[in-house]
Amino acid sequence: MTRILAISDIHGELELLEELLIKVQFDATQDQLILLGDYIDRGPASCGVLNIVAELQATGARVLLGNHEALMLKACRSGIPKAWNHWVSLCGGDATLASYGYKAEDFEEALLTNTLPQYIQTLPKLEEHLQLIETFEMYIELEDAIFVHGGVVPNVALADSEPLQLLWIREEFHTGYQGEKTVIFGHTPTYKLHQDPTNYNVYFGDNNIIGIDGGAVFGGQLHALEWPNRHITSVAKPKVNEPVDSLE
Repeated sequence: MTRILAISDIHGELELLEELLIKVQFDATQDQLILLGDYIDRGPASCGVLNIVAELQATGARVLLGNHEALMLKACRSGIPKAWNHWVSLCGGDATLASYGYKAEDFEEALLTNTLPQYIQTLPKLEEHLQLIETFEMYIELEDAIFVHGGVVPNVALADSEPLQLLWIREEFHTGYQGEKTVIFGHTPTYKLHQDPTNYNVYFGDNNIIGIDGGAVFGGQLHALEWPNRHITSVAKPKVNEPVDSLE
């Protein structure tokens, strides 16, 4: 039987992603991989993560849009200074630019002359990845499960939902969802769902929701959820003063 594996909120943590794929013994010919978004920002290697995402998509992985990819697209495609500054200054976009070898100030002239989208089109790898992001799906619905980045709007059909709500929704979904299908989602680090700043484990909600954003970029864990058996495989960075070989 083909395994369904879900991973979310990598946030530029390339080494953790590579480690997790090895640990879970991912096989593109046997497994259906579903990536739930937020591949970029904050972490050190967003460009490298998107390179792997492109390779995985080419071999059959289904790739969802995260709110951080949506922010990047809006910033780069619109050229609106407010959108650009919001992404770069507040949401970790500066780390993403650095992974391509750029600094925020490299784009100042294009911002001032209202030519940012045109300028970005001259940067091959960045433009390639923007075009990749434009292919990402919003959600995946199976007979028994829904895979989505942020969550679903309670009592609203997926097809009728505003796309941005599927990327950004939190509390309304966490407490209000009562659907029959299990919703597997990222976006909200699980320590917030557990209401415990030390608990980055996968969150299994009583209302048929499963949160898998282990806050890897914040020192937590990167998880792979196997569906439908709910088996979890996780990796984490070694803690300070913790021997590397002590980790499982």
